[in-house]
Amino acid sequence: MFKKAVGILALLSNIGFSAESRPNVVILYADDMGVADVSYGNAKAKIQTPNIDRLASRGMSFSDGHSSSGICTPSRFALLTGQHHWRRFHGIVGAFGKTVFEPDDFTIAKMFKKQGYRTSCFGKWHLGWDFDAIRKPGKPKQTSAASYDWTKRFPDGPLDQGFDRYFGDGTINFPPYCWIDNDRFATIPTKPVMKSKPLAGAGSFRAGPMAESWNPYDILPTITKKTVEWIEEQKADEPFFVYLAFNSPHYPIVPNKEFHGKSQAGFYGDFMIETDAMVGKVIAALEKKGLLENTIVIFTADNGAENLGFDRLEKFNHWSSGEFRGLKRDIYEGGHRVPFIVSWPGKIKEGSHSSEVVSQVDLAATFAKITGYKLNNREAIDSYNLLPVLTGKEYQKPLRTATVQNTAKNKYALRQGDWVYLNTSSGAAQKEKKEYLEHFGLKTYPKETPGLLFNLKEDPRQSKNLYQQHPDKVAAMDKLLKAYRNGQRCAPERK
Repeated sequence: MFKKAVGILALLSNIGFSAESRPNVVILYADDMGVADVSYGNAKAKIQTPNIDRLASRGMSFSDGHSSSGICTPSRFALLTGQHHWRRFHGIVGAFGKTVFEPDDFTIAKMFKKQGYRTSCFGKWHLGWDFDAIRKPGKPKQTSAASYDWTKRFPDGPLDQGFDRYFGDGTINFPPYCWIDNDRFATIPTKPVMKSKPLAGAGSFRAGPMAESWNPYDILPTITKKTVEWIEEQKADEPFFVYLAFNSPHYPIVPNKEFHGKSQAGFYGDFMIETDAMVGKVIAALEKKGLLENTIVIFTADNGAENLGFDRLEKFNHWSSGEFRGLKRDIYEGGHRVPFIVSWPGKIKEGSHSSEVVSQVDLAATFAKITGYKLNNREAIDSYNLLPVLTGKEYQKPLRTATVQNTAKNKYALRQGDWVYLNTSSGAAQKEKKEYLEHFGLKTYPKETPGLLFNLKEDPRQSKNLYQQHPDKVAAMDKLLKAYRNGQRCAPERK
């Protein structure tokens, strides 16, 4: 599917970008998507994604790109801050949960704003708000719409993290179910408890307040429409940053009718095709404004596909994780190895591929270099500058000393070169279905297994534990992992 990046790549410490040439930046962030859910021009793929494929053909696709976690809140935090989530928290923000940010946190949106960019966020946030600020005195938390004053400002959301503009639904399967416009509620959750709506595919909703007009099928097209409208408002001589966080193909699986039957992988595949169509709308908006040639567009996802991937394998012979083991929540590769595409006309060679191990935490240092922002040693501490890789210059391989993956507390994976070490007896967070194991000839590892070691080049499916055969390698990797967990930064100190 992928080829190795061509040529030797180099450091860009001497390259700067003038205010006039600073590119716009658009991040298109999918929700629960495996590496094999994107077709990359493969005519035999059961899910065809021509718009995402076109983006890859205009830039660089990574075969070894990773989210920080196998679940969404941590990955989003890591992408926006350039530091791994596990330094502060594990798990997701629950319904009516507080913000994961601290007041002085660095975020890429704050950085872009300081550098003269206009900034916007659309779609799924799932990083918390201050619900107590709108709760009526004496009223209990989370119970009903009557507990909150929905006319008040809604603080601790995107606007407090550097975004000039926000429009979205918060989180599609968590209450309150309504539209949020900047820091106000555009639609008011008047119903005490939401009622279930018929869905095309799988998934459900947690009980909680819901606006009368709320409809899950509206989410994906509406946040895309709002993004396009914002892009259309921008001036060619003022750089901007857009973070569009899709709700798809996350549960609930709700492709609109025009996309039903468009894939060979059920409603999930259809939802992927609708997601691809939304990517096409954003690209078309940039083209229409004449902005595409000076815009970095990144497409990636917060983690691997949900556990119905097991069922899709049986029913449609489509495995979202491709040649890798694992799904969402896992620290096996399929939990965090995700589609990762970067397009930048004139700077990144068209149709190029890279096998370099990269992480979404690396976007912060990359954007800092591009915009001329000088990161201090407290900011984006796990972030590497990807410009050498992207622009085909020379650099010392591998770019990263190591890469850390984590979803659950105390369960980590450390990647170095072709090797990955797991400090646990299993990389799976949930039971791996018998049919799935038999399909790929896999076995689970005994609970008493002290740890796992795999050579991903020889064994991408993580089927052969080499822990006992390489004690020195295990000891060295475990030592480095502990150093990171004890506070050592992943990225080198900045001068």
